[in-house]
Amino acid sequence: MTLSVLTIVKNRSAHLAQLIEGLRRSTHCPDELIIVDMASNRPIHAQQARFPIHVLRLDGPGLPLAAARNAAARAAKGDKLLFLDVDCIPMRALTGAITQCLKDHDALICADIRYLGPDDARGEWEEADLLSRAHGHPVRHFPANGLRQEDNAGLFWSLAFGLHRQRFFDLGGFDEAFTGYGGEDTDFGFRAREAGLPLLFMGGAGAFHQYHDVFEPPLQHLNDIVRNANLFRKRWNIWPMEGWLDAFETAGLILRSGHGIHVLRQPSDVEIEHARMLQPVSP
Repeated sequence: MTLSVLTIVKNRSAHLAQLIEGLRRSTHCPDELIIVDMASNRPIHAQQARFPIHVLRLDGPGLPLAAARNAAARAAKGDKLLFLDVDCIPMRALTGAITQCLKDHDALICADIRYLGPDDARGEWEEADLLSRAHGHPVRHFPANGLRQEDNAGLFWSLAFGLHRQRFFDLGGFDEAFTGYGGEDTDFGFRAREAGLPLLFMGGAGAFHQYHDVFEPPLQHLNDIVRNANLFRKRWNIWPMEGWLDAFETAGLILRSGHGIHVLRQPSDVEIEHARMLQPVSP
């Protein structure tokens, strides 16, 4: 049984280099790394490693997250898939732990994420040092070790997750009707639940999230989030990303009703800059 690691990237070559460095240190070497370049300003060229690295370029505007992840899965040869966001550094035990869990379970497995500060992993680093500095997510709680079943499909996240390749395609992959940013991962989690695929949270071996600025709410993605939230509501009869939608509504950017969301105005550059934050947040 083989493991393909998949990541998608746009203009984050420094983050990608650290992801690859983490994979190089893995106790269980992946069988390949698939990188989908979402039309970076400078085409991505990955350095050599002791496992094959394949770079695919997906041209087009914006952040086609669903399409890029699907393209990576189609290119993968492994029968197990580990999706990693490009700002993640896998712990050395992650690939082996995911491989073993997928041998034992037919499930959607989310790995624990530990958040780093702005000065962490900016050059030479040791995993033990990063562990001492990193902190967990405020909402998603993982066991110290092993697996815990999570019944709330809305807590699925796409930063670091694994599943069997065939199961990914049985689910139809990520729905490319969700274009740009937001909602596509929650929809995937809901469809997995509908198909009877358990959601498991795996502790003890995860990934470090490399620091970068975030926006709360992500005003720069307003139109994508509104479009995808409307689609999600029609499909599942609930709103996704409610925290972000509440913030948009409070700011007078949107009007929400049972029938959908209407954009009232676009955020100004000043509003977007004021939304910049230092810490990761959850919708």
